[in-house]
Amino acid sequence: MLSASCGTLLDDIEDIVSQEDSKPQDRHFARKHVVPKVRRRHTPKYLQDENSPPSDSTIPGIQKIWIRTWGCSHNNSDGEYMAGQLAAFGYKITENASEADLWLLNSCTVKNPAEDHFRNSIKKAQEENKKIVLAGCVPQAQPRQDYLKGLSVIGVQQIDRVVEVVEETIKGHSVRLLGQKKDNGKRLGGARLDLPKIRKNPLIEIISINTGCLNACTYCKTKHARGNLASYPIDELVDRAKQSFQEGVCEIWLTSEDTGAYGRDIGTDLPTLLWKLVDVIPEGAMLRLGMTNPPYILEHLEEMAKILNHPRVYAFLHIPVQSASDTVLMEMKREYCVADFKRVADFLKEKVPGITIATDIICGFPGETDQDFQETVKLVEEYKFPSLFINQFYPRPGTPAAKMDQVPAQVKKQRTKDLSQVFHSYNPYDHKVRDALISVLGIRNLSRYIAQFSLEYMIFKYTYQFHLYFHFNS
Repeated sequence: MLSASCGTLLDDIEDIVSQEDSKPQDRHFARKHVVPKVRRRHTPKYLQDENSPPSDSTIPGIQKIWIRTWGCSHNNSDGEYMAGQLAAFGYKITENASEADLWLLNSCTVKNPAEDHFRNSIKKAQEENKKIVLAGCVPQAQPRQDYLKGLSVIGVQQIDRVVEVVEETIKGHSVRLLGQKKDNGKRLGGARLDLPKIRKNPLIEIISINTGCLNACTYCKTKHARGNLASYPIDELVDRAKQSFQEGVCEIWLTSEDTGAYGRDIGTDLPTLLWKLVDVIPEGAMLRLGMTNPPYILEHLEEMAKILNHPRVYAFLHIPVQSASDTVLMEMKREYCVADFKRVADFLKEKVPGITIATDIICGFPGETDQDFQETVKLVEEYKFPSLFINQFYPRPGTPAAKMDQVPAQVKKQRTKDLSQVFHSYNPYDHKVRDALISVLGIRNLSRYIAQFSLEYMIFKYTYQFHLYFHFNS
C-alpha cells in the first residue's frame, strides 16, 4: 500500500490516481444533479461545530487556498485559470494568506528579485505549516533546486490538473507534473482554453495565444520553462473570446512570450488571427495586443497598421528593443538590428495616429560599453517612449549571459538611474492634454492652465507606467 505520509515522494500523480477513478471535472458536472439541503436559520452553535470538518481534514474540496502570482500577463492568466478550477471543485479562494490551508505559489523566472520573493514565500509557508503547491516558470525551468525538494509542483502546461495536485498535496503526498502536452507527437499550446476562470478584473480576459517562442536570447530563463513556440488554433481562440464576451468581459488582452511569432508552427500568422477576433468583438468592447519582438512584425507592418487603426483595437504595441547598440544585440542573440526596430516604430507612428509604443531596455548587459549605453540613451531621447520598462541586467543561472564577463554592479545601477532620469525628463502626453482641452473647453491660450494640470498628468504618467509594467514585463 502507498503511504500517505508527508515524506512520500511520488514520480507522478498517476501513481495514486487510476484511470477508473472519477475525474474532478466529472465530479463538478455531477453537482448540478445534487439537491442542496435547506439549512435552518438558527442552527445551534454546537451542531454547527459538530457538522463542520476539522481544520486539518484531508477531505478534498473544503479547504481555503491562497494564490500568489508573480510575473507577466501570461502567468496571471494561468493563475486565473487555476483559481477557477479550484473554486469550481469547491475550494474557497481567499485573499487572506494566514487563514489559508494551502498556498499556491505561481512563480516568475525573469529576474533574480522575482525568484527571491518566490523562495521567501515558500520559506514563510513552511514556517506557518501551510500545505504548498508550486507553479510557474521557476520550478518548470529548474525543478531540482534544493529549496523545491519534497514540494508539489505543477508545470506550466499542466494547469488543467491543478485540482488533482492540490487534492493529493492536502492528503500529504508530494507530486510533480512537469510534462509537455502533445498530440500525435506535436507539442500543443498548453491547457484547454475553455477552463473555468476567476478573473482578477472581471471586465478583462487575458488570452494566451501561444506559449514559448522561436528565439534563443542569451539572457532569457523563460525559454527554459516555456520552451519552443506552440500556438493555439484560431478557432479555439475565437471561441474563448466569444465565451468571455458572453460572461460580461469588455476587454480582451492577448498575451504570450512573443505574440508576433503566433502561428508560425501551425501554418498561419498573427494578422489572420487578429482579423478573426475583430469580427467577434461586440460594440463597446476592445482588443489589446501583447508584446511582439521586431523580427516577427516586420513582414506584417501594413496589415498590423490596419488592425491597430480599427476602432475596437487599442492603438498600442509593446516592442522590446533592449539596447540601441547592434553589438550588444548581437551578444543577446536578438536576431534584429537597431535599424529594424526603428523601421517598425517609424512606420507605425506614421500609419497609426496617436499610437503608443512601449519598449524595454536592459542596462548593463555583459560587455556593454559606455558608448553602447549612450546609443541607448539617444534612442530614448529621440523617440520619447511614453512607456519604458528599464531593467537592470541580472545573470540568470543556466543562461549563456551568466557566463559572460559581467559589467560591475555599481555601473549597472548608475546606468539604470541615468536612463530613468532621461525618461522622467520628458512629457510624452503634453500634446494630448492640449488637444483634449482645446476640444472639450475650446481654450486657445493654454499657458496659464498648464500648471494646474501638471500634477494630474504626472500621476497619470507614473500610474500608466506601473500598470503596463505589471501586465507586460516578462
